[in-house]
Amino acid sequence: MSKKDKSEEMEENLSNEQAVNGEEVSGAQTTSEQEQEISNEERLENELATEKDKFLRLFAEFENYKKRTAKERMDLFKTAGQEIIVSLLPVMDDFERALKELSKSSEKELFTGVKLIHNKFKETLKSKGLEEVKAKEGDSFDAEIHDAITQIPAPNKKFIGKIIDVVEKGYRLGDKIIRHPKVVVGN
Repeated sequence: MSKKDKSEEMEENLSNEQAVNGEEVSGAQTTSEQEQEISNEERLENELATEKDKFLRLFAEFENYKKRTAKERMDLFKTAGQEIIVSLLPVMDDFERALKELSKSSEKELFTGVKLIHNKFKETLKSKGLEEVKAKEGDSFDAEIHDAITQIPAPNKKFIGKIIDVVEKGYRLGDKIIRHPKVVVGN
């Protein structure tokens, strides 16, 4: 082999080595690029999952807000006339006192007329959601429902802690007690 052939052969070997080394370098570059793409993909997936979580939480919070405001609105409609109805309760009491006194008189037509007006008034308030809180003599006293205005010695042992007299009727509007019945309790 001549020097020329040897130098060509060496150049070929050198170029082959460079080509192999170049492939290794480019292979290394390809691997790092793939790792970057995978890490970018993972990062984007994590960001997407975070945004989905935020969206779901925001959506759930909004749904809760809608339900809460709808419930508050319904409660407001149920008790919208509460102030007016509370101001009419003394009129109802006066009607009942008048009926009690008129029942003692001899004028039955007057009693019947006032009773008709009382019933109409009572039914009108009932149609607006007003209900009487039942409290009668002998019932157990419940501090959450009844308002004890006084305590007196019980006439007998069975009236201890029980209602002896109802001084003023109580009323509820929907589920809310707007006036507690005023009672006398035995001790």
